[in-house]
Amino acid sequence: MLPDGNGLDILCELRARRNPVGVIIISAKGALDDKVKGLEIGADDYLAKPFHLAELSMRIYAVIRRREFSANNILQQNDIRIDLLDKSVTVGGVPVILTRSEYNLLLFFLGNKNRVISKSAMAEHLSGEMADMMDSHDFVYTHIKNLKAKLAKAGCKDCIKNVYGTGYKWIE
Repeated sequence: MLPDGNGLDILCELRARRNPVGVIIISAKGALDDKVKGLEIGADDYLAKPFHLAELSMRIYAVIRRREFSANNILQQNDIRIDLLDKSVTVGGVPVILTRSEYNLLLFFLGNKNRVISKSAMAEHLSGEMADMMDSHDFVYTHIKNLKAKLAKAGCKDCIKNVYGTGYKWIE
């Protein structure tokens, strides 16, 4: 029921191209047949209107958790332990207090282990579509510097590497 097409057709095309992107269908159609059809085609979840934003938020979180973190609420990477529900981080049992941006950046790194991530990709992850309107992405460097310092202080050194002229990489 999109203005210029059918969302199920778009989903079929995504899956035909083997695109693994997570999809939650949000629809005014709440009949069981509609839900079953959307899930059969390849949606990860189906949410009928009206709904509470808290429910949508948790469904998005569940899709990300399943796709990026093997369905676990606790992530363990060497000495780093992240409780996704509490949004808490410890290194070797020592609590690490992170800002929301630093926490999101840490999750982004862990979801992209051993891949080089560009500064612009991190800027978009942290600020959404607003990243395109910014004159510079220097704020990304600041968040990375602060995250590295906090992790190092807790005993996790050299996990984020600068790949000169390209971006940054999480090293296991």
